[in-house]
Amino acid sequence: MSYTLSHLEQLESEAIHIFREVAEQFENPVLLFSGGKDSITMVHLAYKAFYPAKIPFPFLHVDTGHNFPEALEFRDNLVKRYNVRLDVGLVQDSIDRGTAVEEKAINPSRNQLQSITLLEKLEEGEYDAAFGGGRRDEEKARAKERFFSHRNDFGEWDPKNQRPELWNLYNGKKSMGESFRVFPISNWTEMDVWQYIKKENIELPSIYFSHKRNIVDRKGVLIAESPYNTLLKGEKYEERVIRYRTLGCMTITGAIESDADNLDKVIQEVASARQTERGNRADDKVSEAAMEERKKQGYF
Repeated sequence: MSYTLSHLEQLESEAIHIFREVAEQFENPVLLFSGGKDSITMVHLAYKAFYPAKIPFPFLHVDTGHNFPEALEFRDNLVKRYNVRLDVGLVQDSIDRGTAVEEKAINPSRNQLQSITLLEKLEEGEYDAAFGGGRRDEEKARAKERFFSHRNDFGEWDPKNQRPELWNLYNGKKSMGESFRVFPISNWTEMDVWQYIKKENIELPSIYFSHKRNIVDRKGVLIAESPYNTLLKGEKYEERVIRYRTLGCMTITGAIESDADNLDKVIQEVASARQTERGNRADDKVSEAAMEERKKQGYF
């Protein structure tokens, strides 16, 4: 009797195939871990790809110093649960070394500085492939990515110089100093991720679900109260019921007002959303090409 894979099973199979391809072709891969739902889904897929053996590569987290405390706590618990090594790159260390310079502003963002710290950690760890949780539906620059995204010896991405990927064949050949970013869930949508999380009963940080938080409305972006934010003239914090669709620094990640306190409600909310997942990210509002410019410089 024949059996047809469901949509989610096909996506899972594709992602697991890519994880195994990287383990076969590269000597020292690493999984970029942000603490967000996509990277948590990636961890679950990696676990399934190599079970009953343990995940055969470490996780790398670029810590800006402006993270949500809930995300850091979840990260540390996850690493213990899966018994993997966690490599942490601190943006503050890059600032202290002088390789990165803090923004001169009342509310500085360290988002741009992540690329510097990431490239430093990839070189330090001699990682030749880095798994990322980017998806093509997130943003137009990410829609240009291949599964195997070639980077030159400076860690730079050239969208016009990527290799064809035909018949599920992935070319990981590289010259000395070059590397790859690999995106196993490229073909997934935000809805796919949420439905898979429900299907697999994957645990997430609490901030993805409705909760009360003090926020300031900054030109339509709802920014949480934190030690890293300074109120501007005329601004004030007020308590609202919110949740997050995407996870980043507290200084630039906007919340949405929501009463979705469980997976079913979140899925229903995502289905009816009219704004993109990253529509409340202040860092993406800098320019039309903000993401692409960051990626060319070595961003995730």
